[in-house]
Amino acid sequence: MDRSMTRRDLISATPAVLASGILSGMPAIVRASAEPLPVDEKPALWPGFPRQDAKLVAEIVGKSHRDEAAVRELVKSHPPLVNAWWDWGFGDWESPLGAASHVGQRGIAEFLLEHGARIDIFAAAMLGLTDVVKAFVTSQPGIQRTLGPHGITLLKHAEAGGEQAADTLAYLTALGDADVGHKITPLPDDRKEVFVGKFVSEETGVRLECRLNKNGQLVVEIQQANVEPVSRSNLNYVGEDEFFPSGVPSVRFRFDVDGVKARSVSIRGSDAILTARRIDE
Repeated sequence: MDRSMTRRDLISATPAVLASGILSGMPAIVRASAEPLPVDEKPALWPGFPRQDAKLVAEIVGKSHRDEAAVRELVKSHPPLVNAWWDWGFGDWESPLGAASHVGQRGIAEFLLEHGARIDIFAAAMLGLTDVVKAFVTSQPGIQRTLGPHGITLLKHAEAGGEQAADTLAYLTALGDADVGHKITPLPDDRKEVFVGKFVSEETGVRLECRLNKNGQLVVEIQQANVEPVSRSNLNYVGEDEFFPSGVPSVRFRFDVDGVKARSVSIRGSDAILTARRIDE
């Protein structure tokens, strides 16, 4: 280009320059605004686009409890997943970092933080960052009573950190109220099978399956028609055939028991009521 060209000349020449081939060197996402992509180059859109793919969000949160290799691969392919959150049901939200923190997966937590995950008091407690935890408590007295994903206490996060979080655990223990969780009543062994079964809501088509996990705790899987993945929550017993899903005591599952089996289950929350009847007979 002639160095003597004026600014006005440059502006006038811009359309011709673009037409001559500069556009071909731009990324596909920029070119798409000027020319349509060939059919075989069009990106595949996922359900809920442009929000993150729910299946990938569920996968990385699940894997962050136990599988560092899988987490690394997912973040490599989809970097924004480091700050994704998954709702296990009714508002029991959990991030990949939150998942790693309450089970003591230090390697996964450190990897996520290195790749931009937002640290919180629960991760700090598990990692043994005592000064950070103290700063939180000093600036917001009482925050030590805040519960993490699934209603897990702050002190339990420090316990999950092992020896490297021993100082943090001692500090939280001394506070006296960092391990107060939701009130739960033990479910008698001879009552557990009463609530096991499959249920369906005729009004909505929602299906529920209640089963016992390997620890003998009641778990509910909820499938809404044409919606994936399936929602899964542990149910905590509060007595009189009533439960609440992990982390959300404001929602109640009330079973109608006839003899030795629950005939139906009602879900009650602040803004929704759903009743499902047993179908596995």
